Amino acid sequence: MRPEVHASAWIAPTAVVCGDVRVGPDARILWNAVVTAEDGRVELGERCVVMEHALVRGRATHPVLISDDVLIGPHAHVNGARIGAEAFVATGAALFPGATVGARAEVRIHGVVHVNSAVPDGGLVPIGWVAVGDRVLAPDRHEEIWQVQRDLDFPGTVYGEDRGDDLLARVMPRQTAWLGAHRDDRVL
Repeated sequence: MRPEVHASAWIAPTAVVCGDVRVGPDARILWNAVVTAEDGRVELGERCVVMEHALVRGRATHPVLISDDVLIGPHAHVNGARIGAEAFVATGAALFPGATVGARAEVRIHGVVHVNSAVPDGGLVPIGWVAVGDRVLAPDRHEEIWQVQRDLDFPGTVYGEDRGDDLLARVMPRQTAWLGAHRDDRVL
């Protein structure tokens, strides 16, 4: 698949846009950002801005759907998430597969929205905090975070595998083969 970029959108020359990506009117993808639909689509709405060094990655079972007027800050990581209109995803924030950020919500600097977790419309993840399930917790509450996070099934959601001591031994051969498919890609 090739990206579809609206004529009024702008992509910096050093940005990477790859695969089934749709970039809406007046959207901007800045320097060294990566927007990739490796195995699932990415849709950027009108007037979205993906800032420097951000990563936006669609997944087969979790496409990235970003509504209108959304800002994705520098060094943010949006992987298989849905983001409502007028939301703000700050510098270094991380959104994992199955995550949902509601309209006008904020995920502040280095905030995390874990797999299969939700931030409601107008919601807030403070600086460095973690949204897990339907809760938002301070990072020093690791045991509480883990109690919720364990049942959200990160390995099953991201890799389609059960948790276990040999998880990476099972996953990495498939990952390296899949990522190796880009060896023969060319710049268009």
